[in-house]
Amino acid sequence: MFQAHAFSGGLTGVIAFPVTPFTPSGELDLAGLERNLTALMRHRWAAIVAAGGTGELYSLAPEEHREVIKLVVNQAAGRAPVVAGVGLNTVLGAQMARQAAAAGVDAILALPPYYPHADDEGLLEYYAALGAATPLPLWIYSRDWVNPDADWVLRLAERVPTLQAWKDGQADLRRLQRIMHRLGSRLLWVGGAGDDAVPGYYALGLRVFTSSISTVAPRLALRLHELAARGDQAELRQLLDEFVTPLYVLRARRKGYEVTVMKAMMQEAGLAAGPVRPPLPVLRAAERAEVAALVKHWQPWLDPA
Repeated sequence: MFQAHAFSGGLTGVIAFPVTPFTPSGELDLAGLERNLTALMRHRWAAIVAAGGTGELYSLAPEEHREVIKLVVNQAAGRAPVVAGVGLNTVLGAQMARQAAAAGVDAILALPPYYPHADDEGLLEYYAALGAATPLPLWIYSRDWVNPDADWVLRLAERVPTLQAWKDGQADLRRLQRIMHRLGSRLLWVGGAGDDAVPGYYALGLRVFTSSISTVAPRLALRLHELAARGDQAELRQLLDEFVTPLYVLRARRKGYEVTVMKAMMQEAGLAAGPVRPPLPVLRAAERAEVAALVKHWQPWLDPA
């Protein structure tokens, strides 16, 4: 376990976002997750998010969530901070947060609640309840229907003393810029909409992002950070055009494909992934060849087996 103050000096680099593998019958595949983490931890990460959006938090039972978190903490073994995804509602979210804290995580990442029409007051109470569940730093994942303005974020920061980081999941750079302007150094700022949004995030001054690509090609994800941080726009644009953008075009084809496609790529690359759980969609048969072609093209960036 990292100490919570490890975040106090800021965060720089790539945050890995492992999937939660399932067996062909849809059961939790902890042995597969362990193999994936062994490979993942050969690299240096700013942090690891366990059971987040890509980790299919919303499909996990509380006991599955606990087992995933415990395994990630054990495999990270103090080499990177571990952030646990929580959410759904205040009761389950607080339960997840407490069991994650008991497992030794370093922070809590709060995903949006189940109800997509909550008003500002309802959302404030939801995040305040998750923040009160543990003394750990609270990170907010602003995605889907959670897209508040700067005034709301400031109210939340005043209400929840443990609020530490804002993970943007929409790549609305204008709104993010206004929130950053209002909150300043009060929060850590994390790019969370995708590897393809790295140029925009780094132009705003962010220096850390969560990467789905890290699950398949860790060296490619780390290279994106390196290039963006030093302002090498030429090579960064080349990598985006050749590798990253084609992936995100495929991911955007259907709702839920942001997880489905990454799992399919991992399986094609020989990693553990398995199926997604409904309501995430199964990859169409005609698109399997596209995934195979992507992975073949990515071969220079894949780690050796």
